[in-house]
Amino acid sequence: MSKRDAVLESLRGRWDVIVIGGGITGAGILREAASRGLRCLLLEQRDFGWGTSSRSGKLVHGGLRYLRQGQVRTTWHSVREREKLLREYKGLVDGLGFLVPTYREDRFGPLALGMGLAVYDLLALKRSRRRHTSGEVAMITPLLKSEGLTGGFWYRDARTDDARLVIRVIREGVRLGGTALNYARVEALCRSGGRVTGVAVRDVAGGKTFEVHGQAVINASGVWAGQVHSLLGKKDKRPGLRPLRGSHLVFPRWRFPLPMAVGLTHPGDGRSLYVFPWEDITLVGTTDLDHEHSLDDEPRISVREGIYLLELVQRYFPSLNLTGSDVIATFSGVRPVVNTGRKDPSKESRDHVVWDENGMVTITGGKLTTFGLLAREALASAGKYISRAGGSSPVACREDSGAEPLLLQGEDGEASARRLSGRYGTEAAALLEEAGPEDLRPLPGTGILRVELRWAARHEAVAHLDDILLRRVRLGILLPRGGADLLDDLRPVLQKDLGWSDGRWEDEVSRYTAIWRQAYSPDLIK
Repeated sequence: MSKRDAVLESLRGRWDVIVIGGGITGAGILREAASRGLRCLLLEQRDFGWGTSSRSGKLVHGGLRYLRQGQVRTTWHSVREREKLLREYKGLVDGLGFLVPTYREDRFGPLALGMGLAVYDLLALKRSRRRHTSGEVAMITPLLKSEGLTGGFWYRDARTDDARLVIRVIREGVRLGGTALNYARVEALCRSGGRVTGVAVRDVAGGKTFEVHGQAVINASGVWAGQVHSLLGKKDKRPGLRPLRGSHLVFPRWRFPLPMAVGLTHPGDGRSLYVFPWEDITLVGTTDLDHEHSLDDEPRISVREGIYLLELVQRYFPSLNLTGSDVIATFSGVRPVVNTGRKDPSKESRDHVVWDENGMVTITGGKLTTFGLLAREALASAGKYISRAGGSSPVACREDSGAEPLLLQGEDGEASARRLSGRYGTEAAALLEEAGPEDLRPLPGTGILRVELRWAARHEAVAHLDDILLRRVRLGILLPRGGADLLDDLRPVLQKDLGWSDGRWEDEVSRYTAIWRQAYSPDLIK
């Protein structure tokens, strides 16, 4: 992945599987296919995780609100996959306690909530729920509004760094023999006898267009799945996708301290939302609106969404007096949801669909949590096109992040070691070997080590500065002004390893600053 020219050179020949889309679903397919001994290629038109998979709500969850809407199948799959991810990606997918307070004015009382959580636990085959009195809730979260508080429930879900999960899964697939290329846009399908036999791909970085051939093509491009499917050139009678935007507010932890996640209902429309600690910030989300802008543009929060989310925190945390001026960043992602015609976007099903047509399998919908299930179903559907289906028992590719102990000095050494093991898997030891004495110091206001930026520049297919600051590490949403105040300090760390001239560095800083202002700035809600 680190040497683009070598990857481009390797594209010759015939592949067993070509995957279009470098989000979490495509990453999962790459890893699963490679683990079965298949020759698999992943192509992503922008950066890995550029779309929905770096802009999610950071939760790995079953979706308690989906259960309330009767989407039992989606919830069942999600809680099962959540448990797998908690076992396989310790330090990257971590358990998260959720508190749901109950108030006198709630539309759903504690009895209904308790029954829903009982079903939630039953689907996971693991009990986690606990009921609390109003006094206990006030002790657990003293900043929470106490007026009308009748009690609450605690239960367990999980959180992750979504973009790092994408990168780790892709790198697992590459180590198992797969190939992944970002900034490689599929512009046409190759066909023979009416069947899809490959793709015409343009190297965005170099400008060349060339054909790549394979036995099966899997369209895992998320919200762009309809556009890729249209390359078949025929009118599709299937239901289309409904792009739904979910936007979030980011507060500094010192300004909005929380010991755990809190699930809340919006005072205006009764929708389920959440606030929770993530990295060194507090995250508030999420909205659910039809996204009516071009998918090729960076999605951004609207003023209306900002007001909506601020209403939530002001209602339930009145003593903090939070306003838009306390927000340090925003971000929005666009979900690929199958359009069933529901008037309320929040009531659309979060299940996934598989379309199989003449050598190309399209899979879309679903959730971050269920990417492994989507990968298995996509390959099962594509199997009929592949003459050698690979081993029936996949090679073990879920690395034990704790298999290779790491030793880090300092007060937070154990936590940092767990964090690195989770994000980098078996590569964490190699990452530390490349660290100089200064590289193991965390960047101010974060738990991110300098060596992580150096590692990304050397090994993780970085083409632009925003690839590092928004996806490889998350400085763009963790720090005020997107971490711009650190760029001069980071310049000697990154510029040499990226091989950029002074002019290229300045251009990349300008590009990053423009992207952050257009899509991540708190000024967007003012």
